[in-house]
Amino acid sequence: MSVPSKDIHQHTPLLLTGACLVIIIAGVQAAASLLVPLLLALFIACICLPPLHWLVERRVPALWAVLLVTLGLGLLGAFLSIFIGASLADFSQNLPTYQARLQGQTTQLFTWLSNFGIHTPNKMSLDAFNPAAAMGFAGELLSGFGNVLANTFFIVLTVIFLMFEALALPHKWALIGEHAPSTDAINTFLDSVNQYLIIKTSVSLATGVVVSIWLSILGVDYPLLWGLLAVLFNYVPNIGSIIAAVPAVLLAMVQLGVDAALYTGLGYIAVNLIMGNVIEPRFMGKGVGLSTLIVFVSLVFWGWLLGPVGMLLSVPLTMIVKLALEANPKTQWVAVLLGPDVEPVKSNAPAS
Repeated sequence: MSVPSKDIHQHTPLLLTGACLVIIIAGVQAAASLLVPLLLALFIACICLPPLHWLVERRVPALWAVLLVTLGLGLLGAFLSIFIGASLADFSQNLPTYQARLQGQTTQLFTWLSNFGIHTPNKMSLDAFNPAAAMGFAGELLSGFGNVLANTFFIVLTVIFLMFEALALPHKWALIGEHAPSTDAINTFLDSVNQYLIIKTSVSLATGVVVSIWLSILGVDYPLLWGLLAVLFNYVPNIGSIIAAVPAVLLAMVQLGVDAALYTGLGYIAVNLIMGNVIEPRFMGKGVGLSTLIVFVSLVFWGWLLGPVGMLLSVPLTMIVKLALEANPKTQWVAVLLGPDVEPVKSNAPAS
């Protein structure tokens, strides 16, 4: 039975679009080792733009403004290298010990439950239910960030060039004059992303500081390391705080006991409830403009495509895709589907 040529022609654009998308995704994954440092540099440059423009507006020469912002990045990098780097190396070295202890505690728990007649899973189920895997995941995740930060010189150099280009771009646009394309869509995109990054970065830093202080009070090992993990995963809405809390809670249970693990979990819950439901919505307004499902799917997709840094940048990258879809009238409906639930506008016109 032959397929009508009319149906083939109707589906050709859709098939071509799908094929191009698959090719692009495969190319991005193949070039991940190059794209990840570039995307991270672009992400850092977007965070640096507000203080950079603040300095320029106060008549600080462009060269000195870039140098001052770069100096701030250097001091932050030195802090991470000295304090966080040592904690990361020590934690990675002790990780097998923590995993063994946690596995032993899990086995004891199932043995205790079996004494009360509660079914104890067999070895296969016990292997499947392995909390120690979360500790290993945390180690792999932090090692992934460490591997990316190994390209520090390349990333910092790219950030410097991006800041100089950001200061020079308005002058280039003015020289183009009337032939310059409209910058409305670009300005809207930059304003949205910058506003999101400024608010999210401020809230994330505050979350990391509070988490580090609380874990230090409880006596949990590597509080700065878990504070850094809380900062990074606070960029992932809804589930990021849960992912950041799991390894710290498990370590508290292995190191200090069930009570300390309970207090650690309660501390994470309190911090994230206050930051995520009180402080952040007050400044963020309607949020990132993405549905909860899209946030989760984007976390999985960008994490699979680009690794740990893709998980960190999942929401900003998905926002870029959404804003690009909104700029094209033919794809605005896709942007609406990516967005959060919106109440339909009720008409006040009287019924005829």
